[in-house]
Amino acid sequence: MAYDLVVIGTGPGGYVCAIRAAQLGMKVAVVEKRKTHGGTCLNVGCIPSKAILHASEMFDLAGHDFAPLGIVVSKPQLDLPTMMKHKQDTVAANVNGVAFLLKKNKIDSFTGAGSIRAAGKVDVAAVDGTITSLETKNIVIATGSEVTPLPGVTIDEKTVVSSTGALELDRVPGRLVVIGAGVIGLELGSVWRRLGSEVTVVEFLDRILPGADNEVAKQFQRTLEKQGFKFQLGHKVTKVEPAKSGATISIEPASGGEAKKLEADVVLVAIGRRAFTEGLGLEAAGVILDRGRVVIDDHFATNVPGIYAIGDVVRGPMLAHKAEDEGVAVAEILAGQHGHVNYNTIPGVVYTQPEIASVGKTEEELKVAGIAYKAGKFPFTANGRARAMRHNEGFVKILADAATDRVLGVHILGAGAGELIAEAVVLMEFGGSAEDLARICHAHPTMSEAVREAALGVDKRSIHV
Repeated sequence: MAYDLVVIGTGPGGYVCAIRAAQLGMKVAVVEKRKTHGGTCLNVGCIPSKAILHASEMFDLAGHDFAPLGIVVSKPQLDLPTMMKHKQDTVAANVNGVAFLLKKNKIDSFTGAGSIRAAGKVDVAAVDGTITSLETKNIVIATGSEVTPLPGVTIDEKTVVSSTGALELDRVPGRLVVIGAGVIGLELGSVWRRLGSEVTVVEFLDRILPGADNEVAKQFQRTLEKQGFKFQLGHKVTKVEPAKSGATISIEPASGGEAKKLEADVVLVAIGRRAFTEGLGLEAAGVILDRGRVVIDDHFATNVPGIYAIGDVVRGPMLAHKAEDEGVAVAEILAGQHGHVNYNTIPGVVYTQPEIASVGKTEEELKVAGIAYKAGKFPFTANGRARAMRHNEGFVKILADAATDRVLGVHILGAGAGELIAEAVVLMEFGGSAEDLARICHAHPTMSEAVREAALGVDKRSIHV
């Protein structure tokens, strides 16, 4: 079977790449090892986690936040199977949607493990051992990432779980220990904390959310501690042993010192993700890897002509929307257009409550780079809509070049931050200044007014503080 393009992997990067290529007139096929499309994101990552994050937040609100609004209800009862059904229904709707889009765009779909025999040749191994060989002008590797294991710790997805198992628990653990204070650990820790778990987070570094703006991370940690989180920062896990009910976790200070033990019903290993390239035959095909990731040039091409790669298997943040943009870009490049991705304007979001959203540089990065900047900051405690909704935690911070006023970074801690960050992304994509944003009328009362006020604050002229 001959194609213009074969995409291996149908996560957000892969299926978007395939659809854009088909729109541009190419004959396209996709290869997916799962029975359903959507990759980690739609099946066991972004989508199911957001469904259960929302459901657990509603449960928490009903139990604690209704009374001050004059809503009197009895103590909510948790129906975990129904909550999990909501999550699964959400997943099904999304993966079925992707299957429909592939069919609509006349894209051939092959189920099985894809491997590259050589440039232009892809083999698909089905579960029953049948091999289907595809010939193609171009190949895009979009196989995503997998959970990074913790050396010496066996994940059984029951007592010691990855993010996948943490989304499938059939009971609320009394004590949950999360190894890793990154986005995944804090999001899933939030879910089970709201549903009744005692959550302790162990992190090797002396801070949470490595890479986030330090001021945001510090305030967010205080917020999580108010919610009931406990933190063991600057500690490493040396052993996880089975116990009568759950596991015993041995930890010790990262810099050396006295060891101690934590007891848990469930342990979540969330120390990051790594590129998934197993079984692709990249070595035999001559594709160069660097620290497990596929090496590409500025046009997503590997060192082997006709083989490209996008998403989590290449450099850059492991984010679904980054992979989608790369998928569109490489499809357009193959069609002779000028596809590109602006890596300076890729937003990142932590979907806890409150949310964290950011785009561009942090203060720490600007200081290291020696870039002079001005900062404007506005708290949600001074925002009328936030007060009305009882969501007044957090702030907006805008960082602008001291000489040109061009916005270099925006960081938001607050309710709905993931939506609020979009106007900052648009502003930065067009090279806008803090003054540009400060002079744009925002609807009142809205949370977005805090973004404008922070822009005004860059020039020390915020109105409402």
